[in-house]
Formats: sequence, C-alpha cells, structure tokens
Amino acid sequence: MSTRQPPAQDPIASFARAAAAVADLIADVRPGQWHDPTPCTEWDTSQLVDHLITGNQHFASLVRGQPSEPAAPAAGGRAKDYHVSAAALRAALAAPGALERIYQSPAGPAPGTALIHLRIAEQLVHGWDLARATGQPSALPEDLARQALALSRAQLSDTPREHLPFGPPQPVSGDALAADQLAAFFGRRP
Repeated sequence: MSTRQPPAQDPIASFARAAAAVADLIADVRPGQWHDPTPCTEWDTSQLVDHLITGNQHFASLVRGQPSEPAAPAAGGRAKDYHVSAAALRAALAAPGALERIYQSPAGPAPGTALIHLRIAEQLVHGWDLARATGQPSALPEDLARQALALSRAQLSDTPREHLPFGPPQPVSGDALAADQLAAFFGRRP
C-alpha cells in the first residue's frame, strides 16, 4: 500500500486509499474467521464485508443513474468482489460532473462530494470493525480518518441517534488514533 498522500481536495484519490486499506484487511481474513463476530453487532465478518460490497455497488448504481442490482460474485471471492465494487464506485464518481450532481441518497438529496465522503467514512469505520474482528492491525490512513471524523462531527453531532444505524458516541482518549476516535464516534468501544 502506498504511503503517498494525495491533496485533501481529491476525494476520488482519498476514496481509493480508504478502499485499498480495507481491501488489504479483507484479503487477510483467514478462512475460519468469516463467521466471527464484529464490533458492528448486527453482522459477522462475512456479513460486514458483504455490506461494504453491496454499499459500493448501490452507490455506484445511484451515481450512474441505474437501478441498484448486486453484481454476481467474482471468481476470486470476497476480496475480489470488494475490489470490483470499490473500483466501480470510484469510476462512477470520477465521471465528468458526478461529484457536482445532486443524488437522492438514503439520507436525502446530496451532492456527489457528500456521497463520496460518506463512503470514505463507512469504509474506514467498517475497516476498523474488520480489523478488530480478525485481530489484524488497523492500517487505516490516519489523515483520512481525521477528515472523516471532522466531517461526521460537523454533520451528525446535533442529530438524534435513535433513528440512525449506529450507537451513541463512546468515550475515547483525545490522543487515540484518529481511526479509533472515528469508530468511537460511531458507537464502537475502542
């Protein structure tokens, strides 16, 4: 994985970096770990990865203006499926004008820039979940986790959590890794 950091204003490159970090985690899931529990209590490891894949597929379809239909599983397994789904979303959002257009997202009307930041945060939070579930080091990009945390706080701090798909923020040390702080903001216990 490259340590090169693209400019902060390049959300496509930021998504690619977040997806690459998660792809590495998925590739290192051992065969016996697919049904292990995750910090995202609704899903085991397999279901969590499937959620990331179908989320990427759904948002790629949304941006392309097509009905959302899950792609057929790739011959290479979940790691390949994830890679294909992330590449499809990256390509859809890289199309001319895609970041500026307004889409009917699950959270309401939003520009493409908001969608890609939402997907970056989701990759990082669920990447953190996956690392915890499988005992892997969380090599998530700290700069992206800091950006995702700042955006999430700005967008969600005043929103009642009872109607959101994550729990209340959990206590975490101010000097904790940004990925741990992001996970705690979304209800995980670091």
